[in-house]
Amino acid sequence: MMNIGIIGAGRIGKVHCESIMCYVKNATVKTVADPFMNSDTEKWLKDMGVEKVTKDYRDIINDKDIDAVLICSSTDTHAPISIEAIKAGKHVFCEKSITVNASQLQECAALAAEKNLVICDGVTLFHMPLYKELKKRIASGAIGQVKMVQVNFGSCKEYDVNNRFFSKELAGGALLDIGVYAVSFARYFMGSKANVVLTTANYSETGVDETSGILLKNPDGEMAVISLTMRAKQPKRGVIAGEKGYIEINNYPRADKATITYTEDGRTETIEIGSTAKALQYEVEDMQDYVQNRTGQANFQYVCDVTDTLTAIRSQWGMVYPFE
Repeated sequence: MMNIGIIGAGRIGKVHCESIMCYVKNATVKTVADPFMNSDTEKWLKDMGVEKVTKDYRDIINDKDIDAVLICSSTDTHAPISIEAIKAGKHVFCEKSITVNASQLQECAALAAEKNLVICDGVTLFHMPLYKELKKRIASGAIGQVKMVQVNFGSCKEYDVNNRFFSKELAGGALLDIGVYAVSFARYFMGSKANVVLTTANYSETGVDETSGILLKNPDGEMAVISLTMRAKQPKRGVIAGEKGYIEINNYPRADKATITYTEDGRTETIEIGSTAKALQYEVEDMQDYVQNRTGQANFQYVCDVTDTLTAIRSQWGMVYPFE
């Protein structure tokens, strides 16, 4: 049985808690911590079967019975909490973006390796069964050599300078909130990490990125075109185009369905695998596998490559968070 401590009891923390307590085998949430814990949330957590509810995340860090920490707090806190947890001997599963920049992730990774612990992140598409199947199809040559990946992600956040999405102090902006999904999608279907990054962005009055266009190219000549918006809705749509066909995926972060069009004869094929509703369950089950069997190296390399690319993008923009 894996004892998990969740840090952060907002929307995603609650969804993770419910998923683990109701659906994940051989795992339980022992403690949930949030500095803004209120009585309603505490009651809900207790009703879910959580043993301890606290406002101090260090109650989780210092609990020797907790095996793994699931970090669902604001992005600016991810690296420091991860480091504390690893130093205390905990495996770390961190919601996206796993860290604010590549140097933070390198520090966390080195410390985890030193202590023989697992660290992984919560980009759902890396854990969805559909993506694992599509990866096999592409490797088998189903659509030929991949030439281009196109990815959109647009949300329309209510404009509030005090909201975390628009706060530089909380590592806000479209890139680290939704862009991590788009860059992860591109990296997953490209054969290697991009070594060319071209990008431009518009900014909100708080200084965070609100709209951006990103062009990536790797040494194999594969390219990705990404568009992100935080104040204009776009379809969450990804396309992988190869010499013999293309794959379309809608609502791609938690997708369970894709369509392949074979351009040589116009034939289409629909692939349905897994369930969108089980996205967070798949994440934790993969985490269990990584801990038990040390099978997460490929996943973590994707995470490192994505973080490198996100860091390169912000470097081109000249956008630096105040705590960096």
